[in-house]
This record gives sequence, structure tokens and C-alpha cells, in this order.
Amino acid sequence: MEPSVSIVIPNYNGLRWLPDCLDAMRRQRRKPDLVVVVDNGSSDGSADFVRENYPETELILFPGNTGFCGAVNAGIGASREAGMDYCVLLNNDTRAEPEFTGELVAAMEANPRAFSCQAMMLSMADPGKIDDAGDLYCSLGWAFARGKGKPSGRFEKPCPVFFSCAGAAIYRMSALDEIGLFDERHFAYLEDCDIGWRARIHGWKNLYVPSARVLHAGSATTGSVYNLFKVKNTSRNSIYLISKNMPAWQIILNLPLLLPGFLVKAVFFAARGFGREYLAGIARGFRMSAEGRRDGLRVKPKPEYARSYAEIQLELWINVVRRLFRT
Repeated sequence: MEPSVSIVIPNYNGLRWLPDCLDAMRRQRRKPDLVVVVDNGSSDGSADFVRENYPETELILFPGNTGFCGAVNAGIGASREAGMDYCVLLNNDTRAEPEFTGELVAAMEANPRAFSCQAMMLSMADPGKIDDAGDLYCSLGWAFARGKGKPSGRFEKPCPVFFSCAGAAIYRMSALDEIGLFDERHFAYLEDCDIGWRARIHGWKNLYVPSARVLHAGSATTGSVYNLFKVKNTSRNSIYLISKNMPAWQIILNLPLLLPGFLVKAVFFAARGFGREYLAGIARGFRMSAEGRRDGLRVKPKPEYARSYAEIQLELWINVVRRLFRT
């Protein structure tokens, strides 16, 4: 029996992107069993447009902006109710190639311990260049996309990644049932690193699947690569991410690299006029970490996770070299 798969598209004032995104869903060779658009209180007529032009699409409406996490969790919930085996998360500013869904499903079927598989994301402005070929995280406290801005031909091989960019990735529903959904405290940014890291601790894998491809515009919701909202939320979440997923011994072990990593980021953003927002985000991250510990959201180390922690730690060190030398 063929596995079932849904496509969940979070949207916030993304009307200009929705026609290309949803038309691409209609062109999929492996038709998704369910397409869900979750609208976060858009004021640009997005919901009416979807309702009138894509009646086959399930529409979930929020009165206000719940963030990326709230939106995709609602879509995953609808997928669970529909009995889906897999759920694909897809940004609204993408245009998926016809083989996209089929290739992601095939990769999950071939790798039963895969929690997620990410597509090759190509720049919509320059389709010969990579936008994201799988995401990595390192001991400097930095998350980064493989291959960004490089020729796509250099990233044609499938490989493990630290986590999948949730802008174009498939997730195993049974694994989500095991480890939980996206942490809505993140609101937006690094939530995909958090859930992918959490899955790794539990012994799952995240993979890059270059045969599944999408064009991606990037920064469609926030409007720019660096802005006040993004800087403040990313810096906040970078602290919360570490607090949640690193046990105390691992934080101490990585501290000699984490401290300069955050210092470099502070200088970087200060030079671009965002220093105050970056530091405010860091402070909020420590407060949110304390709240998360109080509420039991931190991953609790267990003896059976020992091998996973060792593998993750080795990867954190290796990824420092990859990031610094852009290998």
C-alpha cells in the first residue's frame, strides 16, 4: 500500500507567492493526499484567494500571527487527523519541481530511521545556485546552510545533515508522535534546528535528498535577510536552543567555542546597526531557557542517548571546520 503524504504551507501575507506555490502542487507527479494552507491572519486576501482558486486545498485560518511554529503544528495536526504517514512542510515562496513529493517520500521509505529529508533548495533569482543543501550546526553556536550561493552541481549527492530546513522538508509522522511537535516558544527561526536536534538525540537521522528540488525566493515574510525581528528572534532562540538540547556537561565542553562564537555574532550585528536587538535577544533567550526548564521542555538526558550525544558532539566540532573554511 502506498504511503500517504500531506503538504503543509504556512502563510502570512504571501499572496504574491501562493499561485506559483500551489500550481506546483497540482503538477506533482506523485500527488499529495492532502494540501493544507495555514494562514496566520493575513491582511492581503490570501485566504479568500486560496478558497476561490484552490478548492481542493484545506484552509486553516488563525485570527492573528501564531508564527511559523504555530502554523505548521496546526497543519501537522490536520495531517494526523487525516491519517498521513508523512508530512511535508513547504514555504509559501517556493516552486517545487514535479518530482519533489515523490522523491521525498521515496527517500523516507528507503531510510526507516530517517526523521526528516530535505530537498535541494535553489535560488529563485539564480536557479543554478544553491539556496540550501541541508543545514548544519556547530560548536560556535551557529546554524548554517550547506552550499549557499554555490553551484548546484556540487551538491548532487545525498548525505546526512544535522537538521533539515523546514522550508522544504518531509517529516515522519510516527517520529513526531514520539518526540513532539515544533516548539512554539521559538515562534520563528531555529525551530527546525531544535526539532531536528531533538530527533537526533532520540536516535533518528536527517537526510539531504537532492533529487527533490524547489526554487526558493527567501525572506518572503520578513522582507530582508537582516531586520530587527529576525535578529532579535534568532539571537533569543540560539540561546534557548542550546539550553534545551545540550546537557550541562556538553555546554561546559563547548563553552570555549560558544563564547567567541556569540561574541563574533554580536560584533557582526553591531556593525550593521542591530547590536542592541541582538543583545536584547540574548537576554530574552536566557529568560526563556529558565522558563523552559521550569516547564519541563528541556530534553532529559538518558543512558540510551549516550551514543547519540557522542555522535552529535563529534559533528559539532567537525562543523566548526566546515563553517570556517566553507567546505
